[in-house]
Amino acid sequence: MEAAYTYEAAARVHVFDARELPWQDTAEAGLRLKPVRCDDDKGHFLGLVSFAPMARSGLHQHRGVATSFLADGSLVDHAGPIGLHQAGINLYGATHDAVAYQNTLLVSRLEGPVVYPASRGDLSGLHAGSRYAEFDNPAPDVPPDINVDVDTLPVHTSGIEHIRRQTIFDYAGTGSDHRFVQLWLGPRAECPVWHCRKLVEFWVRGGLLQINRQSAHANCFVVIEPGATVQMSSPFGALLLAWAEGPEDWLDAASIGRARARQPSLFGY
Repeated sequence: MEAAYTYEAAARVHVFDARELPWQDTAEAGLRLKPVRCDDDKGHFLGLVSFAPMARSGLHQHRGVATSFLADGSLVDHAGPIGLHQAGINLYGATHDAVAYQNTLLVSRLEGPVVYPASRGDLSGLHAGSRYAEFDNPAPDVPPDINVDVDTLPVHTSGIEHIRRQTIFDYAGTGSDHRFVQLWLGPRAECPVWHCRKLVEFWVRGGLLQINRQSAHANCFVVIEPGATVQMSSPFGALLLAWAEGPEDWLDAASIGRARARQPSLFGY
């Protein structure tokens, strides 16, 4: 797969309009990808995944955390369906085969490889880091998906005026100290300046985000590299999904005061 971006810790902020990225076919009919970031060696991926009606993932097992948000449609595996505006989390060892019965669009982030049985035949390329391995289900009584109704989650103050947070998944017990959250920025929201310690990525679900003199509208991905100094605001409101691999560091006490922020925390660390 040809990705729009290759990871670097170069203190930059990138904005990618997913509408402008080409769909790329996989070897499996009905499965297509728009990769923003893809590393087959590590099994890392960020981007959009499209299922046509009757398209299947094929039986596979996750060897790292995978998170997806259903922007459209639904998927079904042996544990049942995941539907519109739900987030699905697959932990290490999650074993399933997902099928779509309607056009389905996912915003997906993979943090580890995925294995398929050799009996499958050719790998579809649906998952970054796809490879062959023999496996069984390590926890057959545990559903392979943690499905979360994102918009009904408790809303928490971020400590910053006009910015709120809903925690989707905090990765506790996975070996990673990451966070997956939804952020709401109200009209005229202005975040104090912060320093990015580890990789942070956004998908703009709705509205308009201004970040480091760049505009990220709905269906844009934002990649914030470690070391970046980040200035972000929203003139008319924005709704974001955010993946943070570490906490932010606040840089400017004066800007915190101007934003009327108290003990601010974007990602819930």
